[in-house]
Amino acid sequence: MHTPRSVPLLATALTSGLVALAASGPQAASALSPYPVHCARQTHARVPGAQVQQRVCLDDLTTTALAGTPYTDTADQAGLTATGTRNPSGVPGVQIDGYFPDSSRTNRTHGWNHDAQFVIRLPDHWNGGLVVTASPGNRKQYATDAAISDRALAQGYAYAATDKGNTGPDFYRDGARPGDAVAEWNARTTQLTRAAKKAVALRYGHAPHHTYMTGISNAGYLTRWQLENHPELYDGGVDWEGVLWTADGPNLLTTLPTAVAHGQGKADADDLYGAGFARGSEFLWPYHQKAYWGLTQKVYRAEFDPGYDPDCPGTSAGSTTDEILAPCASDASYDYAARPASVRRAVARVALSGRIGKPLITLQGDLDTLLPIATDARVYARMTDAQGRGRLHRTYTVRGGTHTDGLYDSYPARLRPILPCYRDAFDALTRWVRSGTKPPADRTVGRPTDGDVVNSCSVRAS
Repeated sequence: MHTPRSVPLLATALTSGLVALAASGPQAASALSPYPVHCARQTHARVPGAQVQQRVCLDDLTTTALAGTPYTDTADQAGLTATGTRNPSGVPGVQIDGYFPDSSRTNRTHGWNHDAQFVIRLPDHWNGGLVVTASPGNRKQYATDAAISDRALAQGYAYAATDKGNTGPDFYRDGARPGDAVAEWNARTTQLTRAAKKAVALRYGHAPHHTYMTGISNAGYLTRWQLENHPELYDGGVDWEGVLWTADGPNLLTTLPTAVAHGQGKADADDLYGAGFARGSEFLWPYHQKAYWGLTQKVYRAEFDPGYDPDCPGTSAGSTTDEILAPCASDASYDYAARPASVRRAVARVALSGRIGKPLITLQGDLDTLLPIATDARVYARMTDAQGRGRLHRTYTVRGGTHTDGLYDSYPARLRPILPCYRDAFDALTRWVRSGTKPPADRTVGRPTDGDVVNSCSVRAS
């Protein structure tokens, strides 16, 4: 493995930024703007508003070269992609790591013990576009390097990602009011988008021609929220199984209690079907019961409704893996509709409306067993239609897709990875934005019986 060439650490106290999210640009190889010297103009590369930032010139910005270095974190990417996923490599350029002013300390990357961390990658051969994303789940800023960054960089895009301002299973402890932690995700994404656009302009001499917002799970939610609330910052977005938050439901707190009750023997399969979980997903229930349902319910209930059971999770979701993953027994009887109006007001602060202002493509698997598609993507499609924005939105159901592509390795005969479909959908979005070529209408992308399922998919094929 080569040793990255680097420049000295830049620690700058600048004025604090405000909002973030973006991704963009022409893809054709002929549109790339090469610099004759590797990392030319790197001294111009800086992130306005960052409290601390460090810049490094690298021979390859992709995970192929960065694995095992301080410039990515492969452990934080675990489970998001299937074994056998092919990623491009060999993209030289500049990487900037840093953080914005923040008061919380859940992200220990680089030994900073400071949240609001970000990474911005600026390839030598730039296509004029910017891709902005955020971490899925409660991971950190390098979580989607393999899933999103590598290909975006190989296509010539600049890339920016944020940790959303708080990380880990105790994320809900950040903030003074219920909902503050999730509300910060939105603000940090906006902050990074604005700062990344300026950083791009400083490095290349002009602002990006196109900026795209995209993300997985919680970052899929952020994609929807940004296109609803800050469409002026973006040209379009791709939402990969985004979380749906609505004040009156559905949301995680209306579906997961039934799943928790099932794990305690207090709900049967018909109850789960009634809550939206798909028939045919039963083989995935034991894994999700152990790894997702209890943890997700208790931490988001703690975020929006801390008064329900202050002793669980209390001050922490747990200190051991078993404690963190364990459900709270009281969550089996949690009834969102019966909770005080203050809980719905907390959710309303971060709720989605469907009023997107730029083109959006949504992908979700029909076997998503954390966010059932019946109570998520299909509901959001109806929301955009109700707001008169259906013409800006496409929803593609991936048959055999589930919430994390890594589960394909355990069930290759039953599942299919969503990543190759996401990549094709992203290309469809950029054609929609740049040339007005509209992507196919809402459709189901079938599960192939042969071929390279891990690396090939077309959202145009049913």
